[in-house]
Amino acid sequence: MKPKVFITRKVAAEVKEYIAKYCDFRMWDSEDPIPRQVLLQEVPEIDGLLNHTNKIDDELLGRALKLKVVSNMSSGYNNFDIEAMKRRKIIATNTPGVLDETVADNVMALILASARRIPELDRYVKEGKWDKLIGEDLFGTDVHDTALGIIGMGRIGKAIAYRAKFGFHMRILYHNQSNNLLGEQELGARFCSLDQLLQESDFVLITTPLTDKTRNMIGAREFSLMKDSAIFVNASRGETVDESALYQALKNGVIRAAALDVYAKEPVDPNNPLLQLNNIVTVPHIGSAVKETRDAMALLGAENLVKALQGEEPPNLIDEFRII
Repeated sequence: MKPKVFITRKVAAEVKEYIAKYCDFRMWDSEDPIPRQVLLQEVPEIDGLLNHTNKIDDELLGRALKLKVVSNMSSGYNNFDIEAMKRRKIIATNTPGVLDETVADNVMALILASARRIPELDRYVKEGKWDKLIGEDLFGTDVHDTALGIIGMGRIGKAIAYRAKFGFHMRILYHNQSNNLLGEQELGARFCSLDQLLQESDFVLITTPLTDKTRNMIGAREFSLMKDSAIFVNASRGETVDESALYQALKNGVIRAAALDVYAKEPVDPNNPLLQLNNIVTVPHIGSAVKETRDAMALLGAENLVKALQGEEPPNLIDEFRII
């Protein structure tokens, strides 16, 4: 008898065909996110879950008595209650690597859009305000030959650094738990303390995973250390930043501008005061939102799922689950 699998969002035909070779599956066949209650109703009979961003917690795990593996179609996995999963001997996987270049493209777009004030000036033209040459109050700032500080220079950070270094002649500073020697050799990147990076960078980018150590790691103190001309970009997780402190920093001119792909609450609350500011670019968590990339993530997630259900170690087993 084939193991039973549930897929929490629509995936390409190639992915469904692959899973069907090894598993019986059901899928949430809608563009809208699966309601929590529907997911809770689906999990009691399944052996594997091909998951997007749904929260895997005690409530769900308490109903999923046959569950052996949760495969995230994402590089991040802050939606997992890791300790609860380990207690039940349920393993977890993710999909690193396949989205790196796509996310790096998106980050460069955010840097350029915020520096040259593209969304603000797009509205300016469309609202019929462009009736003369613009004044300095609408000027942007250069990206080339400036300093980019990367907090968390893993694979994605390094892909961004390549674009910044060789495309825009930016100087690369970075702060990691450990030195990225390859980045230093290939890019001339300079390892800094967090405070040094904040003080010296023209663009401050955070790409670190969300952990207990990185939660709210950028707050009022950190914004106060940045240049008043600095632009802050968050491409990690929204909870790494104190959004109220960011709002105050932008409103009061502590920093020049910001660009966000992620938020503490997603979808973002339309009443979030950050959305009322002109000096911030806001996009709806689109880092990997390219069809080819999302399809590749889903296929890798399916491969991880099938390998685990066959009793083999999946290619992208999350480190915390290597010994459970």
